[in-house]
Amino acid sequence: MTVPTSTTPRSDQHPGLGVSPGIVIGRVMVLDTEHGRVPRRPITAHAVKGELERFDHAIRASIADLHALYAQAKTEMGEETAAIFRVHAVMLADKSLVGPMRVMIEKELVCAEFAVSHLLGVLADKFRSSRDSSFKTKANDIDDLSARVLHHLLGAQQSRLIEAPPDTIIFARDLTPSQTAGFDRSRVIGFATDLGGRTSHTAIVARALGIPAVVGCQNLTAAATDGLTAILDGDRGVVVLNPTPEQLADYQLQIEQTRNFRLSLTDLCKLPAVTVDGTRIEILGNIEFSEEINQVIDAGGEGVGLYRTEFLYLTSTTEPTEEDHYKAYARCVSLAAGRPLTIRTVDLGADKYTQSRVDVPERNPFLGNRSIRYCLRNLPMFKRQLRALLRASALGPIKIMFPLITSLEEFRQAKYHVRDIMDDLAEEGLDFDRGLKMGMMVEVPSAAIMAEAFAREVDFFSIGTNDLVQYTLAVDRTNERVAGLYSHTHPAVLRLIKDVIRKAKRADIPVSCCGESAGDLEFAMLLIGFGLRTLSVTSSSIPQLKRLIRSVNIDQCERIAKSAIALDSDVQVSALLRERARKIVPEAFDGRTAE
Repeated sequence: MTVPTSTTPRSDQHPGLGVSPGIVIGRVMVLDTEHGRVPRRPITAHAVKGELERFDHAIRASIADLHALYAQAKTEMGEETAAIFRVHAVMLADKSLVGPMRVMIEKELVCAEFAVSHLLGVLADKFRSSRDSSFKTKANDIDDLSARVLHHLLGAQQSRLIEAPPDTIIFARDLTPSQTAGFDRSRVIGFATDLGGRTSHTAIVARALGIPAVVGCQNLTAAATDGLTAILDGDRGVVVLNPTPEQLADYQLQIEQTRNFRLSLTDLCKLPAVTVDGTRIEILGNIEFSEEINQVIDAGGEGVGLYRTEFLYLTSTTEPTEEDHYKAYARCVSLAAGRPLTIRTVDLGADKYTQSRVDVPERNPFLGNRSIRYCLRNLPMFKRQLRALLRASALGPIKIMFPLITSLEEFRQAKYHVRDIMDDLAEEGLDFDRGLKMGMMVEVPSAAIMAEAFAREVDFFSIGTNDLVQYTLAVDRTNERVAGLYSHTHPAVLRLIKDVIRKAKRADIPVSCCGESAGDLEFAMLLIGFGLRTLSVTSSSIPQLKRLIRSVNIDQCERIAKSAIALDSDVQVSALLRERARKIVPEAFDGRTAE
C-alpha cells in the first residue's frame, strides 16, 4: 500500500447525486463553465443599426444550430429528450426574451455581446438564487443560450473537448444540455458537476445517452486538476479522486463483476417472474418517455406501472395542447402493444413547474399547491390531459392514476371530471374506454391511514414510497442537510405500507409499489413478504429483480417481513434485510456494487 506523502495526492471521495448509472475509471478534464460577463463596450448612435444586424445574425445562427442539434438528438435520443433543444430554439425566437436586448443596444448604446451577457446573466442568476431546486437547474439552460449567442457574436476558440483523450471524465461547475449532448462518447466516458439535480435537463440527457454522471458534488472542481485519475460511480453517486491501488483494484473488480452479472441476466429477460414455490410476481416499468417502453420490455418487464407525464410540460415554454398529450399517449399505447400501461396525471408543483408561473412563489411548495391540488385548481389544463387520455384509451388498454391524493373529496372530484369528459366525448361521437380503470398514488400518511375508505372508491392503489417516506418522516428528499434522515426502512413507513397492502387485499383491489425502493432487492423481499405482488421499477432494475424473485419462496419473504415489522429502528431493519436477503439468495447480489 502506498503511504500518501506531501508529494503523493491523497485519495479523496466526493459524494453527490448519481443521476445516470454506471462506474467508469479515467482521467479528469476540468472545464471552466463559469460564464464570465462581457465588458460593457459603448457604441455610437450611428453604429446602432450595424450592431442590431450583428445581434439578429447571431440569434438566427444560434437558432439554426439548435434546429440541427434537435434533429441529431431526435435520432440518437428520441423525441422527448431532443425537445429540450427545440425549446431552446423557441426561447431565442421569443420577443419577450430577445426584445429587451435589442432595446438595451438601442437605448443604452452598448455592444450586442454585453446586452446578451448582461441580461441573460441576470436571468440565470435569478434562477440560481431560488430556493427551489428545479429553478436552480434551469440556470444552465439560460447559460447554454448565452454561450451559444456569444459564440456567434465574438467567435469562440475550439472547445478543449476536441483535445480530450480517450477515457476522459469531465468535471465542471455545471453543464448545459447541449454540452452534454455534444460529448464525443468515444472519448468522454462520464461527467461530474458541482451543481445540478436529478430533474435537470442535463441529467435527463445523460441518462438518455447512457453516460454515467454524478451531480451536486459541491466543491469537486476546486479539488481537481487536469490529468488526475478518478473513479466516477454513478450507481452510488460518488467520485473518488486519486484512488489508491486498492480502490482501483476494487472498482475494476466491481466493473468486471457487473459486466458478467448483466450478461448472466440476459437469459432471464424472457422467463416469468415466479418464485420457487410458484407465486407469480408482476414486474412493470417506470418511464418518463414513451421510447423507454422498449427498454422495459427488452429488460423483461411486463408493461408500464408508472408513466410520468410531467416532461410534456418541462420541455416546453408553453403548456402542451390536447393533441400534444394525445400523440404522446397514443405512442405509448402503440409501443405497449396491449401490455399494462398506467399513466399518471401530471404531478406538477414543488420542485417541478408551478413556482415559475406565479407572481409570489410559495414558501413551502412541497406542502402547497402541487400535484392533484394544482390540477383541480387549473381545470382547463387538467381537462386537456384527461380528454387526451380518454381518447387514447380507445387505442388500447390504459389506466389513469392520480397523484398525491390526500382526501376522499380530491379523488371524487378527479373522478367526476373524468366522467364529465366521458359524457362530452360521447356527445361528440369520439371513442373511449367506458370501463377505464382509475386509481391513486398512496404517497401521504392520510391516504395510507384512510386506505380502507379509499379502497371502496378506487380501482387500484400504487404506493409511491419516495413521497410517502418524505411526508411520513418530515424530510425533504432533495435537501442534502437532512438526507441521512430519509429512510424507506423506517418502522413507521413499513407499518403504513403493510397496512395499505392488507386493506387493498381485503377489498380485493390491485396494489403495486412504484417508488425507487421497489427496485432495492432487499426491500423488494420485504414488500413481497407483506403480500405485494406487483412491483414497478426502472428498466435497469428489472433483470436483477427478476433473478431475485426466481430464487426465493414466499415463506422466506414472509419470515423477513415478520421480523422487520417487529423492529423499532430503521438501522435495525436495514441490517436485518441485508443479512437475511444475502444469506437466503447470495447469488442474486453477485456483481452488485457494495452498499
